[in-house]
This record gives sequence, C-alpha cells and structure tokens, in this order.
Amino acid sequence: MPETVIQIRDLRFRWANDAGFCLDIPLFEAQAGERIFLHGPSGSGKSTLLGLLGGVLVPERGRLQLLGSDLTQLRPAARDRFRADHVGFIFQQFNLVPYLSLVDNVLLACRFSARRLAWATAAGNTPATEARRLLAQLDLDPSLHGRQVTRLSVGQQQRVAAARALIGQPEIVIADEPTSALDAERQGAFLELLRDECERSGSTLLFVSHDRRLAAGFDRELSLNALGATGSGEVTQ
Repeated sequence: MPETVIQIRDLRFRWANDAGFCLDIPLFEAQAGERIFLHGPSGSGKSTLLGLLGGVLVPERGRLQLLGSDLTQLRPAARDRFRADHVGFIFQQFNLVPYLSLVDNVLLACRFSARRLAWATAAGNTPATEARRLLAQLDLDPSLHGRQVTRLSVGQQQRVAAARALIGQPEIVIADEPTSALDAERQGAFLELLRDECERSGSTLLFVSHDRRLAAGFDRELSLNALGATGSGEVTQ
C-alpha cells in the first residue's frame, strides 16, 4: 500500500484576533506520490493550512504528522529543520532573492538542508548541475541561468521558484496559488511541468488555488470548506 506522508487528525486552529474563523479538520491524509488539488475562495484559510503544514503555525489541538513526525511535538528549530529537509514550497509571491542568479536562487534550498544537498549532488553529480537540469526541464533556456531573477518575466520567475522547491527531491511539494499572475495558456504549461517533475521524483504535490479550472490532471480535488474551515482564514498577526 502507498505510504501516508501527511496525516491530520482532530486538528483545530483559531486566530486570536479573529473569533469568526476556525480551521477544524477531523481527518485528512495524503499518500506518497499523490497529486492533490485543494481549492477554496479567498479568505477560506488556505494560507493558514499551509502555514500549519510547514510548521510555521501550531494548532491548539490535534495531530499533524508529516512522514511519521508529529510537528506539534517538535520544538520550533526542529520544525524549521524538518521543513527545510522534506518540504518544498512554491510561494504565491515566489520569494526569490533579487540579486542572485537563477541557479543560485535554486541552490538556496540546498544551503539550508544537508539532506537535499546530498540528493541534489547524487542526482546531478554537483548541485549546480541538478539546478540547471531542473531549470531546463521547466523550460528556462540555459542562456538565462546566470541572470539575476529581476531580469525575468513573472512566468520565468515562477518556474525558478518551482525549481527551488523541487531540488533535492523533497517528499512533499506545496504550491500556494503560484499561477495567479499567469494567463490560461501559461498556467496549463506550468502545471504540466510541475506535475511531471513531481512524478519523476515521487513527491506528493499539494496544489492550493481558488481557481477550480486548474484541477484537471490531479488525482484528487478537495474543498477546504469540506475539510473544515469556517470564516476568514487569511488574518495575519
């Protein structure tokens, strides 16, 4: 049977300054290599759930297991190490370092994780070789690889962010509304490349979006409201 890589049981999270919001998830599981499309309108708690899965937020109760480790039982520094080693994030705003090249931005993931550095080295002989392979696989021409990311289009920056999330074969890849700035044609091409690369590395993909038109090609489509979110979940502290 496939390995369960994400398991949530009886989880509850509420923002202290938003009494109207509650993320209350009785059960959610994701299997190794599964591609899941999670949708919900703006304010439904998508970013809150991703913060919990990344160990940035801690629920008030419940079990939150990734790869058999309960994040609620780890100290903050241990949660940070776990996230760096095992979870690749593609942020909505990409979070690239503007003064670094494409390759150096991708290699940032290996600077924070010895595990991913070792996997990238094994896959490409050197981490830089693997970074260039991923960039090329994501349709970024080698002539661009030495450029600063500020000289790229939005779509190109998005693919750099994806390569950074994928390098070192993290078991879990989480994408937070990464296609919101792209037109329909580029959205489709990016999703195909992302799904293919996750399949190649065996990574579980959790793709979060408000746009259900993007759900084709995923193994499962889930509503955040059906999982258990009420009120506005995008409050920040």
